[in-house]
Amino acid sequence: MAYSGRFKPKNPSKYKGDPTRIIYRSMWEFKFFRWVDEHSDVIWWASEEYVVPYVSPIDGRKHRYFPDVVLHRKLANGEQKTLMIEIKPKAQTKPPDRSKKNTATGRLSRRYLNEVKTYGINEAKWKAARAFCAQRNWQFDIYTEAELGLK
Repeated sequence: MAYSGRFKPKNPSKYKGDPTRIIYRSMWEFKFFRWVDEHSDVIWWASEEYVVPYVSPIDGRKHRYFPDVVLHRKLANGEQKTLMIEIKPKAQTKPPDRSKKNTATGRLSRRYLNEVKTYGINEAKWKAARAFCAQRNWQFDIYTEAELGLK
């Protein structure tokens, strides 16, 4: 899914930030950006415009997380809601498969170790994002191919 580029919104006035600097890092992000840009219930949206501080479980240091999308929309009942959304493949939202951790020689595989590291960092980011959103009465969601209606 190595697909990236600049997104040019049809409705730049809906974008909260500089609409000439919107970058998508996957086809899934591109499709979602197009949806939020064109959907009439979305009042405003932003991509990687908010910074969520988090502590990495790998090095114990503070880092900055830039969530994929924050949007504010009208609901069917007339209320409004702000959502922070991270777009990820479903496989990256679950702990790594422990049954695939060893190589033929019995060592931990590099792939498994990398998946453990990535998952640990993602969990720290998402925990910080949930707290960030709770302070603002926002909602945090992770959208996978299932929520995006893909695959």
